[in-house]
Amino acid sequence: MADSRLKQLSRLGQSVWYDYIRRDLYTGPTLGRLIAEDGLSGMTSNPTIFQKAIADTDLYDEDIRRQGGSLAEPARVFEALAVEDVRHAADAFRPVYDATGGDDGFVSIEVGPHLAHDTDGTLAEARRLWQACDRPNVMVKIPGTRAGLPAIYQCLAEGININITLLFGIDRYKDVMEAYLSAAEARLARKQPVDRIRSVASFFISRVDTNTDKRLEAVAADAARPAADRALARSLRGRTGIANARLAYAAFEATFATPRAQALRQQGVALQRPLWASTSTKDPAYPDLYYVEALVAPTSVDTMPPETYEAYKDHGEPKIRIHDDLDAARAALDGLRQLGIDLSGVTQALEDEGVKKFADSYDALLQAVATKMKAVGVA
Repeated sequence: MADSRLKQLSRLGQSVWYDYIRRDLYTGPTLGRLIAEDGLSGMTSNPTIFQKAIADTDLYDEDIRRQGGSLAEPARVFEALAVEDVRHAADAFRPVYDATGGDDGFVSIEVGPHLAHDTDGTLAEARRLWQACDRPNVMVKIPGTRAGLPAIYQCLAEGININITLLFGIDRYKDVMEAYLSAAEARLARKQPVDRIRSVASFFISRVDTNTDKRLEAVAADAARPAADRALARSLRGRTGIANARLAYAAFEATFATPRAQALRQQGVALQRPLWASTSTKDPAYPDLYYVEALVAPTSVDTMPPETYEAYKDHGEPKIRIHDDLDAARAALDGLRQLGIDLSGVTQALEDEGVKKFADSYDALLQAVATKMKAVGVA
């Protein structure tokens, strides 16, 4: 039997993770089947995913009833639920982790998004979640904000696996890679082991086009702009997200090819893989696998929501394309500058918006837990 399209991606060097978690995935046969048949090699979670799982099902009701009496606060109840899910999912992926020498098979749990601009709070919560999950194949997700960077460095230096989330700009991505390399150097200087520390840097894709396309459409519709500008704006629609990611991957390759990084590799330090997030298509004008296909890359991860996962399984075309026409990628970003669209401003706005969206989702999640607590008679 031929390998599934998803398994073929893994043979090209790209790991597929599931951007979804729900209790019935691991209590039933589904997660084991995805791992065995498709080569699924990891899982990510966030407040929105948990909110839907808790609010839309009764899968968590009994645990909420059991925990609510002693824990009382919705935030503490939720954390207990999330930790249990992540621990069990990590156990399901443990054979993948062992078979790959600790390179894959990870499950991510996220620090509270209200801590995105609080370094000390992020560090304290990351430590607590890491200890509570107590699995070597767990990653704690920390947003790659300015305040997040020192916490990311410190966690990695302490031996905590970190998934850096909400990355949009290449400059911030370079800061994240620097934090990883510096943390590895700090551990080696203290003669601490580095061979099992892993990290991914989650670069968000489709949201970049969602923002820039609106700006490009405004230029294209502005009769006061020169015809050449309007034509350029139309030609750039839908190109920024992929161009930005391809140049981010080029930065990854350049960074880990330096003598500094190569010396660390020789001492057992793993690569910090780029992870493509937000690869589902937001604009119906684009094909459903538009971003996934363009960003097939060795030594990378694509975390797919269930709909995108099933679409790739049905009609994906596995082929490495990350290096396709880097000159065109650079030209696309040059075109934005020519039109007066500041990509650094776009990426900062997207980071701010992402933090707010996750915080709003987290608040909705806590409200869902509070509602469930009342429904099962513990609030």
